[in-house]
Amino acid sequence: MADMRGKVLLASGFHAPVAGEVDVLEDALIAVDGEGVILSVTRRGEADYDAVKARAVAEGRLERLPEGSYLLPGFVDCHVHAPQYPQLGGALDVSLEVWLQKYTFPLEARYADLAFAKRAYGLLVEDLIANGTTTTLYFATVHQDATRALVDTCLEKGQRALIGKVVMDNVESCPDYYRDASVDAALEGTRALIDYVRMHPDNAAGLVKPVVTPRFIPSCTDATLEGLGAIAGECGCHVQTHCSESDWEHGYVLSRHGMTDTESLDRFALLGRHTMLAHSNLLTASDMEKIRVREAAVAHCPLSNAYFAGAVFPLRAALEKGLHVGLGTDISGGPSASMLENCRAAVTVSRMLETGVDPAVDAATRANGQPARIDFRHAFHVATAGGAKALDLPVGQFSPGYRFDAIVIDTTAKAGSMRLWDEFDSGDGVLQKIVFTASKANIATVWVDGKTVSSR
Repeated sequence: MADMRGKVLLASGFHAPVAGEVDVLEDALIAVDGEGVILSVTRRGEADYDAVKARAVAEGRLERLPEGSYLLPGFVDCHVHAPQYPQLGGALDVSLEVWLQKYTFPLEARYADLAFAKRAYGLLVEDLIANGTTTTLYFATVHQDATRALVDTCLEKGQRALIGKVVMDNVESCPDYYRDASVDAALEGTRALIDYVRMHPDNAAGLVKPVVTPRFIPSCTDATLEGLGAIAGECGCHVQTHCSESDWEHGYVLSRHGMTDTESLDRFALLGRHTMLAHSNLLTASDMEKIRVREAAVAHCPLSNAYFAGAVFPLRAALEKGLHVGLGTDISGGPSASMLENCRAAVTVSRMLETGVDPAVDAATRANGQPARIDFRHAFHVATAGGAKALDLPVGQFSPGYRFDAIVIDTTAKAGSMRLWDEFDSGDGVLQKIVFTASKANIATVWVDGKTVSSR
């Protein structure tokens, strides 16, 4: 479909501004201005509906979704390792520390080759957009040129992105062939990337934002963590890192600092409103409370956690406590680039957390006794509006003042993986079918800021 800037879209669809609730839009009129901002959403049955529609028709600005198509907010992926895309689906049979040292660090070191970086990043961004991911929070590598290439790629292809040059300078944890040379090199590299993003001639609208990115505490010296905290305070940038991901990583921080990841990050001034903590499976009750008070956020990565975390993040408990939570694919710790597949995984692991999985004990004993189950409504929320709120971005829902980042799901696509039945599927039941059965082939159009960035 055409760009939506300056248009009025007549569409049925869904969004979920509130966790656990779905707002069904039936034949809504969504007006988008020339900059891609939603001006108004007029619902069928409202007093001015017919007038708004007639005016749009008269002015030649009305666009209609095809029959069988539904509008969704674009997906917000809160945790992606951009350089790991060539590894997607591989190296999933080892522990996290072996995975890093044997497979991942050697792959990321390849990004010293700028030609390789450009090829890999071009494929990644195109594929994520085609999967309906309109906003991505990216870890890059330690390399300045390659990370700048990722910035250029996102701007060229039109994806909203937050990008950080990975910081890792701890000689005890990082290999000689892949690390920052010194504390000064790590900090200056971070500042240089921030300047590059903010001064980029094609980024006047701020489509791409810089991120302060300590890989995780094991990869960084205390001096570097302290310096990154100072930079984050000076620039007001987002911060991203891993937090209490696995027994190994969580135990390492306890041993080195005598406190949890959350407490240590807070000590280094790296825990604030724009901080995204990937995984966070092993949070204590006090950790969760500190994250809530600091208004930081968690990137829930259910598929990746199954392979490397050894624990299930208590998503429902976090949402009920009031934490900001988004969904992440964790390419390539998670073996899928699809946010839909990660929505399904989020629901699945919540059921396992609720009921327990040990058949050797009775049902009452193996259940944890705490509310843990989520459904497709919660999963869809954290994949869209929840992730957007976690990142403090005006996307993820169809409301005036928000950016028009959206996708069209074609439920009739012959190559798609879903089918609707008029006699069975209606209301948010259609969204349930989309979340559980749709595939990349069902995603017909993707818009960012009202511009068409993918269409088939």
